[in-house]
This record gives sequence, C-alpha cells and structure tokens, in this order.
Amino acid sequence: MPTTSTSTCDSARTLDTSGYRTPLGVEITTGEDTPARLPGEASPHPAHRLLAREGGEYLFVGLRDGDRPGAAACPPAADEPFDGPGLRLAPGDVCFYDVHRAPALDFREPFRATTFLVPAHLLGLADSDVRRLAPTPVTRASRLGALLSPLLSDLARATAEARPPVGEMLAWNAVNLLATLAAEQLGTAAPGTPGAAGANAAHGRPGAPSDSGARSPVLGRVLEYVELHLTDPDLSPEVIARAHHISVRYLHKLFKDEDTTVGRWILRRRLEECRRDLLRHGRGGRTIAAVAARWGFLSATHFSRVFRSAYGMSPREWRDSAGRGARSAHR
Repeated sequence: MPTTSTSTCDSARTLDTSGYRTPLGVEITTGEDTPARLPGEASPHPAHRLLAREGGEYLFVGLRDGDRPGAAACPPAADEPFDGPGLRLAPGDVCFYDVHRAPALDFREPFRATTFLVPAHLLGLADSDVRRLAPTPVTRASRLGALLSPLLSDLARATAEARPPVGEMLAWNAVNLLATLAAEQLGTAAPGTPGAAGANAAHGRPGAPSDSGARSPVLGRVLEYVELHLTDPDLSPEVIARAHHISVRYLHKLFKDEDTTVGRWILRRRLEECRRDLLRHGRGGRTIAAVAARWGFLSATHFSRVFRSAYGMSPREWRDSAGRGARSAHR
C-alpha cells in the first residue's frame, strides 16, 4: 500500500512515518504531527523547496528505487541544482519527489498532507523518470488533477482505515492512479492515458486547457461505466454509447478531446488491473491466461504482446519479479 499520511502541518515538526509496509515496499502512514520535512532518506535538498501560501490539503508522492529486486539505491549528487527559487503549490496539487532528495517545506499556513511512499518501479518509472518528475507537480487546475486529486485523497483515508484485504486492494488502486499521473507528467503515457499534452498544459506547455471547466460531465459518467464493465470482453464504443444514449461519433469526440481513444483507454485500464493481479498473487494465484481472461482479454497471446509493449517486460517476468520482491522483503 502507498504510504499515506494525512496530517495537519506547519513548519515545526517532522512527519510521523510509522505505518504498514507491504511485501512489495508500498507503505501507508498516518499521523497528526505537523512536519517541517517529508519522509526521505537524507536531509532535505537545500535547493529543492516547496512553497505554499494557502491552507488546505496537499498530496505528496515519495518515490524510491532501492526496493526493486536487484536494484541498488542511487542517491543523486548533493550539489545537483534545481531550477528556480522554489516550486509553488496550491491546495490539491500532487507533487512527486525523490526520497533521496526530499524537498524542504516552506508553507505559510497550517495544511493537511496526504503522502504516498511508493517504489518507483511499481509505477513503471526508471531512475531518470523520478528525477524528471520532481519539478512538475500535477496541479488541481489540470484536467487529470481535478479528477484524481480528490480521489487519491479519499483512497488514502479509506486505505488507512480498512482491514488488510480491502486496504490492500484500495492501495493498488491508488498505485494505478499514481502511475497514470506519472505517465502524464513524463509525456510517455501507455496507450490509453488521456493526453500528456493535456496534463502538461497547466505547467505552460502546449496542448490543453489550463482548467477543468472544459471537461464534459458525460465523460465522467462514461469513465465510471468503463470501470464497472472492464471485465466484460464485449465492452465496446457501441455498447458504451448505447448505455449513455449518445452517438458513437460523439463518444469518440469526448475521448479525442482527451488526446486518446475509447479503445486505448479500455486497454490501458485492463492492463493496469492485470498488472495489479499478477503482483498481488504471484505464482500462487491464477495463471497468466486466467488473469488476462478475467479482465476481458480473449487472447493470451495478444495480452502478452500489449503487456510487454506497455511495461517493457512480459507478464511472466513481471509476476516473477514481484515474487522475488516479496521473498526478499520477508528476510
């Protein structure tokens, strides 16, 4: 489970990082302390500062690489500079950071912090990706931020309060959402992620509106419908359009405005759920073909091909690496 900490913060104390850690290295922490710094492996990087002038809730995602099987932690050089005097945040923003160079906090008002600590490889991130994410928060004003920031906050609270089986499932949902946000920021989204250009527009890069007002409420209902019917192999644009009393042409336009297609979105979500199942159950769970069939893939060969294209390894390699990670965590 991700590290979740829901805290009211000022500049006087350190975040309580006690909490639960899954075998794969995703943690949840909750606390009421008010931190001057975020969880990290070293003192805050002197040039990496997060600035905020308003109260409210802020979301932080600490990424680490040391838990990946066979990977060694590689802290960055201490003198590597960050651009600019500091990164300004607003309530609801989601900020990624490297735990080896955790940022210092400069917040003028008390605030609530929800903090996730996740091994970078669970989000499909290389070490270089972690470094690139730090200067680019997902703003609540962006399309994806407006949709996912409150959802991540709710998942964090629900995960911390749930019993282990339910909490673990909620945590993996949060991991999948964080993977989506990371892919958006990097501009390397797997097929189906709503356009990286859209998410990046709020940071001054070309491609999408700077606010969420243009999002059609119909699209939100469509996405909810897709989530509820991911396991149906007959899920198609025609089925979705008919269920919402809209034309297929209009449905395609909704997704075109998000820089993706209906088919790519469905494929991506199915792959995420398959990846989660393979990680959770390892060799002791369903066969790879059964996992694929459960999430609507009619052909195991097709599933293996698109999985490798999305994640850079076969489903078997992914499942086996999860097993090695779980065994090493118990030693």
